[in-house]
Amino acid sequence: MKKIGILASYNGSGFETIQKAIEDGILDAKVEVIITNNSDAGVLEKAKKYGIKSFVINSKLFPNENLDLKIVQTLKEFACDYIFLSGYMKKIEDNLLKTFPNKIINTHPAILPSIYGGKGMYGHFVHEAVVKNGEKKSGVTIHYVNENYDEGEKILIKELELSENETAETLETKIKDLEKIAIVEAFKKVLA
Repeated sequence: MKKIGILASYNGSGFETIQKAIEDGILDAKVEVIITNNSDAGVLEKAKKYGIKSFVINSKLFPNENLDLKIVQTLKEFACDYIFLSGYMKKIEDNLLKTFPNKIINTHPAILPSIYGGKGMYGHFVHEAVVKNGEKKSGVTIHYVNENYDEGEKILIKELELSENETAETLETKIKDLEKIAIVEAFKKVLA
């Protein structure tokens, strides 16, 4: 059984999707640990609810430490095979990339590669840009993480058509639903 570590900055909805798929017997894996950079992250309550160990690692709590190394040490301590970024708003640093090559998985709320990826392109900003540019379709890309934002090898892409009167809000709802399906499918593929 593969062990998954989660990095999250806020609510960790992607983590919950994985956890539910594990509980439903769809994924043969276990979420071992959750790490957040935000002391107020909603994912901390979710970790408690599921009985999963969680840690806050940020410069406020560890002002004189290399946070990247601290995260790596924690993930290694829990023998994680894969790391999933569930709305993690920090750039992944070298130590993490070198320790877990092609083992760090991210989800992006658009079809990559495109102008809807890269620094500053996340969440609502992506959907606003897609709608503003009059795109006919959007989607979700699940990919491995490398040193550049949203440029890692793709694991899976799921697409959807935009409706005539699409707004950033309606698109965001559709993408979040599609993302749940994509995350589970991607992990089934990766864990096979």
